[in-house]
Amino acid sequence: MGGEQRKPPGQVAETKPKAPSPLHLLQLRAFLNAAEDVDADPDTIEDLLEGLSDDVRSEVTECDSEVEGSETEELFVPQRSPAAVDDNEDMEDGDIDPSEIRALEEEAEQVWTKDEIRRMMHHLKERGTSSFIKEYVVIQNIPVVKLLFAFGISLYPDLRRKRPKTLLYFLRVAMSRELHLREKLFQYNTISDAVSLIVNSKRIVILTGAGISVSCGIPDFRSRNGLYATLKERGEYDLDDPQQMFDIHYFRENPTGKISRSSWHVLMICASRWFCSVFYSFASQIYPSNFIPSPCHRFIKLLEDKGKLLRNYTQNIDTLETLAGISRVMQCHGSFKTATCLQCRTKVPGIEIEREILEQRVPYCKLCLEAHKVAVAQRSKLAKKKGGKKKNEWEEDSDESDELPVGVMKPDITFFGEKLTDDFDQALVDDRDKVDLLLVIGTSLKVSPVSEILSHFPHSVPQILINKTPIRHINPDIALLGNADDIVQHLCEHLRWNLPPSSGMNNLNASTPQGTNRKRTAGEMTRTEPVRVGRSHVWLFDGAEGGKWVQDIEEKYASVNGTSSHLEHQQEPGAKKPRVS
Repeated sequence: MGGEQRKPPGQVAETKPKAPSPLHLLQLRAFLNAAEDVDADPDTIEDLLEGLSDDVRSEVTECDSEVEGSETEELFVPQRSPAAVDDNEDMEDGDIDPSEIRALEEEAEQVWTKDEIRRMMHHLKERGTSSFIKEYVVIQNIPVVKLLFAFGISLYPDLRRKRPKTLLYFLRVAMSRELHLREKLFQYNTISDAVSLIVNSKRIVILTGAGISVSCGIPDFRSRNGLYATLKERGEYDLDDPQQMFDIHYFRENPTGKISRSSWHVLMICASRWFCSVFYSFASQIYPSNFIPSPCHRFIKLLEDKGKLLRNYTQNIDTLETLAGISRVMQCHGSFKTATCLQCRTKVPGIEIEREILEQRVPYCKLCLEAHKVAVAQRSKLAKKKGGKKKNEWEEDSDESDELPVGVMKPDITFFGEKLTDDFDQALVDDRDKVDLLLVIGTSLKVSPVSEILSHFPHSVPQILINKTPIRHINPDIALLGNADDIVQHLCEHLRWNLPPSSGMNNLNASTPQGTNRKRTAGEMTRTEPVRVGRSHVWLFDGAEGGKWVQDIEEKYASVNGTSSHLEHQQEPGAKKPRVS
């Protein structure tokens, strides 16, 4: 009949996967995009893509990184509208059937009351994701599909039939989005409020980054003049991306370069040419023996001495916290304190490879070197006994069985691609119910999972940001923008605390008792006073880089007050106006 071919008896005709609806694709793409922030194992991803044709798989897995405000943003920002999608101006008319949306809305409206949703979100924000899952999924045994309605997400029917593990991933995505939407505590806005919070707090968590070490001479990573920008501008190294300097896969693949196994001295030469030119040529610039702790480090130590520090979570690897005498510190990304052999996993004190680091040479494992020498001697002895013909250089170089690897020592720094230690996760659990104030100092909070720390703590805990630039993805109660060292010294002045000088680190316990008067130094007399942006919570110190973000804050508060855009100067006679870029 026509050109149609008949199937042999018993052979089942192949059925093409049903084309998913636009709404299904939209939700699917959103969950896949969310995997960049919320861990999803390969099984979960495969379950998400199950039943789709190859063409559709390719379509939904393509990542459009140039578009701001992705479908993920629209799907999962909880707006207390139970439908999973809103009208999208970028969509063509007719892409999504309005009746599908209405059906999901009508279904969701009957599930939760506003009071129930409010209680659930309060539980999540104050007690965290683990407690939420335990209470609502385990104890109350509420289906995940039903819980998602409370987050403003109505799953497309096909997605509701996914495996329990995948459904739990959907819930974790929803919770993650909600936790990132912290509401500002409006009772805190001024520098006086910041001082009062520090005075009255007893369990302060401080999250620090490279910004607190810049004044020590250590470059930061992501600023306009930071390490990555400098590496890219110079183009000295064969790196596709400057971050490869701290990529564990690049480290393992290129520690010594391709070498001839016939000559030990060639191994050493190639190591210097390849690996030293990348990581170890830079390591000497941030090695802790070369630097003195900054005022920020000494401020944290001062808080610890006064019994106010719960923990300092530092992303820095320079160990200046330890040099400053801070004991309650979590070095999230590791440090130079110890080093481990990539070959035999032997761990040694960092001091044992200090000389090689400072001389920009690759450090090798002493145990592996000794084992290499023994193996070479044994092989040479065996060859003499056999009396066989000596292999020429080409034969030896091509014999894979003759390879005798020698382990490269790697400082115990957490590279991109490596997991943080279990101590980090345990510290977050221990501190969650104790913290009463959060200080974020000198970090852009762009590196996961440390960037997620704030979402782990109760939203009712006050947050103060001290940084050169604003951080747009968090919502601190007080933002003090500018040079971090100047800001902490300004706070100490208002606290009537003496910040110890860089010399005499052994005298860090010395401080002026609370409430006593002291004379201001000449440097403090000429220090610029901060400028308040309108009547907002944002204060600009010398070195602040606010840009358009600050202008938007100005305009917002000007429109609220019905006045022209302005900066509100709060300064003493003779004080200089801070420089803002």
